[in-house]
Amino acid sequence: MEVVRRDRIKEEVVRKAVKALLKWKKKKKKKLYSQSDHEFAQEEEEEKEEEEDDGDDFIYLSVTLKKVPTQDLTRTPHQILLRHSLLSQDDSSLNCCLIVDGKKITSEAAHKIIKAKGIPFIKQVLKVSKLKSDYKSFDSKKKLYDSFDVFFAVKNVVPLLPKVLGKVFYNKKKKIPVPVELRADGSNWKEEIEKACKSSLLCLSGGTCSALRVGRWGLTESEEIVENVFEAIDRVLEIVSKKWGGIRCFHLKFSDSLALPIYDYQQTLQPDDNKLGKVGDAGSGLVGTKRKSAKLVEDYGRKK
Repeated sequence: MEVVRRDRIKEEVVRKAVKALLKWKKKKKKKLYSQSDHEFAQEEEEEKEEEEDDGDDFIYLSVTLKKVPTQDLTRTPHQILLRHSLLSQDDSSLNCCLIVDGKKITSEAAHKIIKAKGIPFIKQVLKVSKLKSDYKSFDSKKKLYDSFDVFFAVKNVVPLLPKVLGKVFYNKKKKIPVPVELRADGSNWKEEIEKACKSSLLCLSGGTCSALRVGRWGLTESEEIVENVFEAIDRVLEIVSKKWGGIRCFHLKFSDSLALPIYDYQQTLQPDDNKLGKVGDAGSGLVGTKRKSAKLVEDYGRKK
């Protein structure tokens, strides 16, 4: 990891990007826009109505490859264990759903184990057969998708889920169920769920761009997110072909924010070089729209 930090990605670049994103999200959450920011806030609200993608509280590491990944890499999601958890097992405000097979682990047995082990954020348990019978239509799947923050699934049913849940879940890739290897007697549930809370899924697509969660606003501190970013990059490099030779660039972003560049294979980004340019400029490395860019770019490009 030290080689990554020193030779490829400047740690201070990542730190500045994380802090700028957290500051942007905090302002958006609390709507603490100054008079000069009023027009930006109003435009962003208008733009939100035009977008299909729904915002959430997770920070994503966006991975852009030089070439489309081979089919063996895109067949199944890659589970990446991070250093710091993205979910708190004590957070009862989270709405999570567990998908079981209904045979080795029934929904009734699962509810009892969840209560006994003290896992308050798993609010519902669904059998695969229930998904097949009650969530056939696009609208019903969309309603299920919108009802929960995170989905977990026992490992033996994971291969069935792309067909059962469909493009509502697998096109956006933001709420693909996280695999958990749970014993029927419940003896390892606490540990496995804790591991899943520290896990992020990298779903390499048929294109060159993918993303995985590395932090969550309101839970992970900025330094924890920085550590998660480097941990995730190390794991990504183990997965993709040619390691660094296969990477075009890395960005950090919220799902509803501008993407801030932290690595580009054509240049070494410095924390204070202020070479951000404008959104849409060739070589700026900024991904997003002008409406979203103003304040976030200002925070990212500002010297300390």
